[in-house]
Amino acid sequence: MINYIWGFLMLASLIVATVNGKLEIVVTAAMTGASEGIGILITLLGITCLWTGIMKIAKSSGIIDLVSIIIRPIIKLLFPRLPKNSPATDAIIMNIVANMLGMSNAATPLGIKAMRELEKINSNNYRIASHEMCLFVILNTSCLQIIPSTLISLRKAYHSSHPFSVIILSWICSICSIVVGIISAKIFGTLEEKKFNSPKYKRLQGFKI
Repeated sequence: MINYIWGFLMLASLIVATVNGKLEIVVTAAMTGASEGIGILITLLGITCLWTGIMKIAKSSGIIDLVSIIIRPIIKLLFPRLPKNSPATDAIIMNIVANMLGMSNAATPLGIKAMRELEKINSNNYRIASHEMCLFVILNTSCLQIIPSTLISLRKAYHSSHPFSVIILSWICSICSIVVGIISAKIFGTLEEKKFNSPKYKRLQGFKI
């Protein structure tokens, strides 16, 4: 779907530029954007390599284990139905730690692993996402970043005079989104669970009661 949207936007821009006699400007902007994209890619690659190395050092030195010990009780509180010593718990913790350090690219494989583990214990028979899966998506999306390295890198790449000035604002926005997201997930998850377990719903879906 995204490919169709981008294709439509590019085609529309070419048609409009041709009609208005500004095709040359569009072509120049496309070439300039491609060149800038390569520069930004190299910048992000460098910062990703840096934080991946720091993550390795933190893991070897035991810092990750210390952070995991602090986060684990919170995860148990948010995900009370996860089995004890579940691989999903460890994957969720590592994903949150990576996101907190601003390593969004490194956090993606951990997020995929966590979703796979949550899918294995999905009580909805793989037909719909479980409450735990939805809540994890919210945490992964709105996770607090202590150092928003990707955003800082982009601001530096575009010659911002104060690239680090967004850190406190990022904390405030992340905390607000986390609180609202968790409350919403808990409320709607409870309502959906009651609906899913109701005899009327099961009869409509063909379950045996």
